[in-house]
Amino acid sequence: MDKIHRLNVVHRYEKRSLLIAINCVAGLSILFFGYDQGMMGGVNTAYEYYTRMGFGHKGPDGGVVVDDDLLQGGIVSVYYLGTLMGCLAGGSIGDRLGRIKTIFIGAVVGVLGAVLQTSAMNKEWMICSRLINGWGTGILNAIIPVWATETAEHKSRGQFIAIEFTLNILGVVIAYWLEYGCSFYGDGTSSFIWRFPIAFQIPMLLILMTVVWFCPESPRWLVKVGREDEGRYILGRLRGDNGAEKEKAEQEFQEIVASCELERSNFSKQNYLHMLFGRNSGKMHTGRRVQLCIWFQIMQEWIGIAGVTVYAPTIFGIAGMSPSKRQWIAGLNNIFYMFSTLICVFTLDKIGRRWTCYWGSVGQGLAMLLAGVFSYLGQQARMDGDNGAADSYGIAAVSMVFLFTFVFGATWLTVPWLYPAEIFPLEVRAKGNAWGVVGWSIGNGWLTLLCPVMFKQIGEKTLYIFAACNVLTIPMIWALYPETNQRTLEEIDLLFAADSIWNWEAEKNFARLKEEGVLQRNIEARKKGVIDSEEHNSVENIA
Repeated sequence: MDKIHRLNVVHRYEKRSLLIAINCVAGLSILFFGYDQGMMGGVNTAYEYYTRMGFGHKGPDGGVVVDDDLLQGGIVSVYYLGTLMGCLAGGSIGDRLGRIKTIFIGAVVGVLGAVLQTSAMNKEWMICSRLINGWGTGILNAIIPVWATETAEHKSRGQFIAIEFTLNILGVVIAYWLEYGCSFYGDGTSSFIWRFPIAFQIPMLLILMTVVWFCPESPRWLVKVGREDEGRYILGRLRGDNGAEKEKAEQEFQEIVASCELERSNFSKQNYLHMLFGRNSGKMHTGRRVQLCIWFQIMQEWIGIAGVTVYAPTIFGIAGMSPSKRQWIAGLNNIFYMFSTLICVFTLDKIGRRWTCYWGSVGQGLAMLLAGVFSYLGQQARMDGDNGAADSYGIAAVSMVFLFTFVFGATWLTVPWLYPAEIFPLEVRAKGNAWGVVGWSIGNGWLTLLCPVMFKQIGEKTLYIFAACNVLTIPMIWALYPETNQRTLEEIDLLFAADSIWNWEAEKNFARLKEEGVLQRNIEARKKGVIDSEEHNSVENIA
């Protein structure tokens, strides 16, 4: 294919090897994302950092005593305002310029933000640089899952995304232990302790900026913009160029083309405001899809992970752990967290998105409830002078936090990121996934801003709130979220064609449309060159 540069890996690799190459690059971005998320936990405890920023001082036990909870939480959470802004820009750029160029732009902005954070001299500087860094991360988060899902096969789509999020938690682990090691530098008062970990993310982004140019563009985006020859070639390399594999690749290509034509006929060009309210989307129901992915991401944060990731040492302090113990226990928890994500790699495409969330919510809810109970009992025992019982309850509380992160890594970590990248029409898929990042930014920013205040005011009762949120997610998933597992991205348009918001109505309508062969009729009509307005509006007429 002459139009694709000769150094592009699509000419060298094919099928699973090519998918692995793509997911390694996507995984590098997700690794950076995890590192960036986990980084502030250690930075917040660095003496030179919290005194320079002016929100705390060193306590008698050597740990940080926070004087200004709002400032501490605000510096952390302003990053999520940046991701919110960045994801909207990334979704728009991604649908116009393509997935590869958008990844490059996101990495450039991320480097700028990281450089500014590394050199920050005061709280105003740090807040502005966190905002820019979040902007770059938001661009990447809006486009990376889309690029990955659009190149993967529908039978293993969840597996590849789950592998990427193993790298996400690896990033958290690297950030934590790097900062733990840096904390022993000198007498503990050097700015190196927090500046070096922030600077460490820059090489990841520079590598991403370079290698992404050697990767293939999404074949679905190429079809959308009329570059069908390139799209067919890349899809053929992804699925196989010989025999039955070639026929399947061609069938998938024809479904993509037919789906594009079907989408264009059912709604006019959509901006973010149109998508939010579902205006001019016809049977595509983009408004419903936007609400689903926003609330999915908000639910993901409020079940407790944002609090555990950023404020794990605080939680372990409530459980009675000393400052030195809090640090290495939190790091060990992250390692367990990383290994738990491998469970999702093997289960997500087998039991589906909905059942993955169900068992996750049950396990997480119980773990948060028991962590709160044991923390309370430990504090009461210490007040009564029974230090032996207090230590036992503290260990039990810590083990429940370990259990929570383990179950979360195996379930809820991946699904809310995968779902938005699956459910939107190709015409607005990058913008749609951006709405998911909006939800994540709102949930995460809101929670990281409130967590210091909540832990200070109500202590272990904060964990009960997280437990209750886990319970609430179960009926929400059951009633509102259709299953996307083992369905092609083109079939999912039919899944959301029903006018009802309820999952059972969506499934019933999907079965009817599949039986009547809506997509296949469009493919056959296109091959014959006789697609007319009646065929174009087949979803509208049937649904």
